[in-house]
Parts: sequence; C-alpha cells; structure tokens
Amino acid sequence: MGADSPRDRFRDVEREAERDVARSPAHDVAHNAVKDSASASGHASAHTPVPRPVQDPAPEGAGDRREGAGARSADPAEAAGGTDTETVPHARAREQQEQREKRESPEPADDGQAGTDEDVWDDGLIARRVTETAKPAVPVVETRGPGAPPPAPLAYEGPLRSRLDALRELVGLSRTRLDSRTLAEAGRVLDEAAARRRLSGQHTVVAIAGATGSGKSQLFNALAGVAISETGVRRPTTAAPIACSWSDGSAALIDRLGIPGRLRRRPVHNPEADAQLRGLILVDLPDHDSAVVQHRDHVDRILRLVDAVIWVVDPEKYADAVLHERYLRPLSGHAEVMFIVLNQTDRLPGEAADLVLDDLRRVLDEDGVALGEYGEPGATVLALSALTGDGVGELRESLGQFVSERGAAARRVAADVDAAAARLRPVYATGHRPGLSEEARDDFAARLADAVGATAAGEAAERAWLRNANRACGTPWLRLWRWHKGRGDQPTGRLQQAQPEEEATARQRVEQAVRTVSERASTGLPAPWGQAVREAALRGSQGLPEALDDLAAQAGLPPGRPPRPGWWPVAVLAQAAMTLLQVVGGLWLAGQITGVMAPNLGVPVLLMVAGIVGGPLVEWGCRMAARGPARRYGLDAERRLREAAAGCGRARVLDPVAAELLRYQEVREQYGRVTRTGAGVG
Repeated sequence: MGADSPRDRFRDVEREAERDVARSPAHDVAHNAVKDSASASGHASAHTPVPRPVQDPAPEGAGDRREGAGARSADPAEAAGGTDTETVPHARAREQQEQREKRESPEPADDGQAGTDEDVWDDGLIARRVTETAKPAVPVVETRGPGAPPPAPLAYEGPLRSRLDALRELVGLSRTRLDSRTLAEAGRVLDEAAARRRLSGQHTVVAIAGATGSGKSQLFNALAGVAISETGVRRPTTAAPIACSWSDGSAALIDRLGIPGRLRRRPVHNPEADAQLRGLILVDLPDHDSAVVQHRDHVDRILRLVDAVIWVVDPEKYADAVLHERYLRPLSGHAEVMFIVLNQTDRLPGEAADLVLDDLRRVLDEDGVALGEYGEPGATVLALSALTGDGVGELRESLGQFVSERGAAARRVAADVDAAAARLRPVYATGHRPGLSEEARDDFAARLADAVGATAAGEAAERAWLRNANRACGTPWLRLWRWHKGRGDQPTGRLQQAQPEEEATARQRVEQAVRTVSERASTGLPAPWGQAVREAALRGSQGLPEALDDLAAQAGLPPGRPPRPGWWPVAVLAQAAMTLLQVVGGLWLAGQITGVMAPNLGVPVLLMVAGIVGGPLVEWGCRMAARGPARRYGLDAERRLREAAAGCGRARVLDPVAAELLRYQEVREQYGRVTRTGAGVG
C-alpha cells in the first residue's frame, strides 16, 4: 500500500482529528471508561455497543460549522441516513483488517496514537463539547441484535380494556351527532393507546421536563451516570430531546417519539444501576418555557406519548404560573405517573429546603395533583441536588421500583381515558333524567285529536244516530215534516269538509303539538342530543297535517245511515199501530157524521185519542232508549279518530324522537362504562 494512496491520506486526517480529542483532559477518562466497559462485558454479546473510530475527514473548523448547522454526526453512516450502531463481530473484523493494513504499511505508526485508533470514537455534538469536568459520553443506544426475540407487547387487562372498548363504541355511536372537534381528543387517546399496545410492555418511557435553568439536564446526566445531555449557562441549552435506554429492544418506542438515531444513548455500564433501571427509557426534553417555539412543540408532542414524567423545578420558579396552568393543572389526573423533583437544594441554607418542599406540596394540592403520601396513589415529590448528588439515589430507587412494576404505560392510558371522559362529560351527562313520559305522549295524542276534530266528530256521530232514530220511530206526520225540512241537509253520518279557516287552525295546532312534545323530550339532554331530538321531531312534522286529514276521512263515520238496534222494528210497528188507531177512529167518526154508521162517538174518539197520544209517546220512548246507543256510537267514532291521529303522530314524530332518546341512552351507558360509574351517570 503506497504512502500516497487515498487510504493513507484519510488515515492522516483521521489521526489529526484524534489528536485534538486526545489533548483534552477528559480524553484519558473517556478512553479508560470505554476500555473498562468493553473488558467487563467481554465483547461476548452481539447486542453490546462498542466504541467506533473517528471518521471525520473534514478540515479544521468544520466541526464548529457542523455544530452551528444542527450538530450532524461525523459518522458517514449517519450522514447517509444509516444506523448509529455497530455489532461486536463487525467491530472485530474491522479491527483485524486495520491491524493487517498497519503491518503491511511502510509508514511507521505515530507514537501514542496507535492504541487510540480503535478506542476513540466520536459522539457528534456532545463529544466535541466535553468539558474538563464532564464524564465521558457513551455510544448511541443499540437496538436488538439479529435473531433476538422481539419484546413482548403491552397488554391491557381487565377494567382498562373494557373502558377502551366502551370509549371506542362511544365514539362510533356519536360520530353522527357530535362534531369532529369534540371527539378529537377521545380519538387521539384511542389511537395512542392502540399504538402503545403494539410496542414493548417491558419498557417504561419517562420524560424529564422542566423550565429554563431548572437543572433537568444535570439530573438526566446524574441518572445516566455520564454526561449525555449538554449543560451550561447558555439558554436554551437542550435544543432537541435526547433518549437514553438501559436495555435493548427500545428502538420502536423511541421511534414513536420521533427521536433520531444520533440522539439516542446508552448509560455507563454499571451492573447495579442496569439491574435497578432495566427497562427504563429516559428522555431529556427541551425547556417547556423556551423562547424557541419548536422547543415547546417538542415538549408538548412528547408529553402526550411518554408513560411518565419527571417534572424538575428549582427553588426560584417552582410556583411558576406557566408550569402550573399549562401543564400540572391540566394533567392533575396523571398524578400516578408523575414525579415532581425540587432540584438545586444545595442553594438553600439550613431548613429552607424543607420549607420550599412543603410549599411546593401546597401548590400541587391547589392544582388538584394527588400526592403519593402514606401509601396512597399519587405523584412522588422529592428534593435533591443533581449537582452534588444529594437525593439522586432516592430518586433512582423510586424510579427503579416504578419501572419494575411495568404498570406505568397502562396507568398513563387510564389517566388519558379519564381526561378524555371529563372533557366529554358536558355532551353526555347532565343533572336530569331525560326521556319521554307517558303523560307527554298522551298529551301529544290529545293535541293531535283536537287538531283533527275527534271530539267534534264524536258529537256529530251521536247527533246523527239520534236523528236517525227520530226519523225511524217518529209519527208519520212528524217524519213528513222533517223530511220536507231536511231535504237540503247532507246525508246522515258523513263528516263535513273543513273550511279553509279551520284547516289553518288545525295546522297550527299540529305544529304546536310537535313543538311541545319535542321540548319535553329534549329537556335535560345535553345540547347536541337535544338538538338531534328537536330535528327528528321537525322532520316528522312535515306533511303531518295532510296525513291526519287522510286518516280522519278513512277512520270517520261510514257513509249512509248509522246502524239500527234490534228493537227498532218493534218501535216502528208500535208507531204504525198508533197511526192505524188514528186512521180507524177518524174513518169511524166520519162514517157516523155522514150517517153511514150508527152514532157512537165514544169508541172512535177513544181510538183517535189513543193514536194521537200514543204516537208521540212511542217516539219519546224510542228517543230515550236511543240515547245510550247514540252515545256509545259517538264515543266509538271519536275513539277511532283519536287512535288514527295518535298512530299517525307516533309513526311520524314519537318513534323518531324515541329512537334518538334510545341512542342517547345507549351512549350514556357507554359513557358510564368509560367513567367506571355504570349506567347511572347523572
């Protein structure tokens, strides 16, 4: 291999870049830490990340330009969009190849550099900014190696699964009644719950959030045991979220957070810490009060996706209104998956730390955040100093126990369901028991019957029956006079056609009846469902007056005379006998007057008086006997018309309204399952 070959020129540039790193006091620390970690693990597992050699052929100053342009990684694989990890077998093969090239190369190796070519690695922006007091950065987080089984997915058991099913059913039943903005949060919760369920259930994603200068990056580094996240006085310091994982198989969860490979890390190898925090994925977020809008967007987006949150506050801004009004108060229902850490206690003299911690608990209680004290579920509140390490061990122990329970993801989803149900409460639950009572139904039917004239029709039928009885049982002379008088009347038993004024009045009565029943049915309903009930009643009222007129004509009295009872022939014969007595008495009396018959006034006069008096008596008796059947006949006609009007109103108005009420009852039962209160949601 010639001295002027491209490989030799590349190696010269590479060694020059490594000399810059080796000049810093932290270089020896980083080199020894990486070698100790590699020797402890024995390089036996294909899943253990190894240091990667620096490959940065750029001239001097290029690193600073890269930092200003977004701190792109110096690894060519990262620039090409590849992975940031390298398995041990590949590293060994590369190591052997470079050793063979060194033996074959005529150039002597530089003193002090041959041993660092395979141990020094570049971690991009963080590695180039290592300070003299910082601990060595660590390789990027490694995903599962080839052939490794995928982590077991998260499982929702028991009540949580039932609540998610009920929420999904609730959203499906409500899509046609509620607008998309009202259901947006519930839909997001369902989507995120389904997405989290498909991922690992052996990992817990915990975000560290805080305000500018609260020391969250210091705490992040203290928990990881290595300087992963940049700290300093420049604000904002953390520009993008950084993830650190204590175990393999976490790549899919970090992908869900949208954190790129160049911002994924692994902590320093520590068997005790690894066992304690196995399954933890720790995410350092930008400042939630950053002046950069993109930073706040990162915080809001990732806070919706993580399983738990560590809120870091400092003694100066622990009661900041932005933190409490924008985050802690709206997330008060997520207390079981929250840690509130008072940092920088080293700045507080004497018992001031306890006083500030007590006041922090008071403010959290005002926010509605339940505190996990005395064994009760709630947020964990701690005081510590990430700078001195005081209290960090207690947080690590609490965090380890929290992660080992493997229940944070399910508790976070349950809290999200509670929050979504609370936002939906105004559109599903009120303080009233809505519904359509029997009294309201009867009143609606009575109003329709009045509009169609059922009472008047019954009275007309009763009069027609009596009139027919009088005509059938009256004296011939009275019947002749009534026939002459009633020649212009309409046939008995037919309903008269309504006048235009009467039709307008009947239409108004129908509309008033529909409005009344819709208001009664919608009373106590949430606004969207009350509107749906009123719209259903309005749709049914269209064409209702015309339909009632048609039904009234069909269900009214039959044409012709009303039916006659069985005793009517007897009454007719009695009336005929009375008429015959009058005729016989009259002829007898006329014969006596003309001399044809012997004079005897008593008998003919008696016969005539009997006929004259008996005819009206028979007619009066028939009228008295006809009153009962006539009343029943009129009531029967009124009943048929009322039933016809009620059936028409029920089919067109009440049934659609009842369907809306039934749908609301169903969604309210589903909402009761979501809120774990059953069907009795008020």
